Amino acid sequence: QVQLVESGGGLVQAGDSLRLSCAASGRTFGSDVMGWFRQAPGKEREFVARITRSGFTTYYADSVKGRFTISRDNAKNTVYLQMSSLKPEDTAVYYCAAGGWGLAPETYDYWGQGTQVTVSS
Repeated sequence: QVQLVESGGGLVQAGDSLRLSCAASGRTFGSDVMGWFRQAPGKEREFVARITRSGFTTYYADSVKGRFTISRDNAKNTVYLQMSSLKPEDTAVYYCAAGGWGLAPETYDYWGQGTQVTVSS
C-alpha cells in the first residue's frame, strides 16, 4: 500500500552535515503528516521532526531544534532531513514515517527500513 525508503546516511565527523531522503510510493491514508524518528542502540525510538503536506508547519524535538531542517517535495513524493552541526549523540538509525500526526511512533502507520547515521568525535 505504502512503501518508504530512506537514504543518505553514513559515517561523518562531529560538526559535519548530512541530508537524508525518504522516497514514498503508493498512497498514505488518514494523515498528511510525515515525520522522522531515530533509534540509538539500546534506546527506544524517538521523535525528531514532522511536517505537514503543505510544508508550512514543522515541528522539531528540542535536541535537534536549530540544527535540523525537515522539508518535502510532494511532486517527487520525497521528504528530507537536513542535518547540520552533527554531534556524536545524533548517532542512530533514522526512520521515515507516514500516515500519522503526532510525536509518538505509534501514531504513524507506515515506516521505512531506516538508514544509519554515525557521528564520530
